[in-house]
Amino acid sequence: MTIDELLARECIRQTMANYTMAGDRLRIDDFAAVFTEDAILESDGVPATDAFRYEGRTAVANWLSRWSEPREATSSSQQASFVRHHLSTSQIELTASNEARARTYWVAYTDIGPDHAGYYLDQFRKSGEQWLIAHRKVRLDWRSPQSLFATAVKRTQ
Repeated sequence: MTIDELLARECIRQTMANYTMAGDRLRIDDFAAVFTEDAILESDGVPATDAFRYEGRTAVANWLSRWSEPREATSSSQQASFVRHHLSTSQIELTASNEARARTYWVAYTDIGPDHAGYYLDQFRKSGEQWLIAHRKVRLDWRSPQSLFATAVKRTQ
C-alpha cells in the first residue's frame, strides 16, 4: 500500500465521520457538503413504505432539513431525545486514482439503546483534496420492535 492510498483511505474515513456527525446533529450544510453535486442517496432492503431515493446535493439537503420540522405529538420518533450512529467495520477499495467504493457497518442508538442497524454501500469520488460520496445505499438489516424511528423516514418523504 502506498502513502497516497493510505491518505485516500483516511480522507474517506473522515468523510464518513463528517456525514455521521452532521446527520446526527441535523447540521444540514455540513451534511450536504460530504456529497458530490450529482450524488444519489437511497435506501436498500427496506419495506416500500420506508424506501427513499434522492438525487443531487440539494435534494439530499432538503431531505435532512425535513427531519427538524415539527412532528405530530403521536409520532414515536418524537420520543428520541438523541440519535448516535456508530460506524464499525469498514472495507475501502480504491478503484481508480479518484474513485473508491466502501462497505461500512453501522448501528444507530437512541434512548432505547440499539435502535436500528445495517450497512452503507458507497461510491466515493475525489473532488479537489476531498473524497465525497457520489452514491450511498443505506441498507437496513435490523430495527428494534421499539424503534423510535419506525415512522421517521415516512415522515420525511
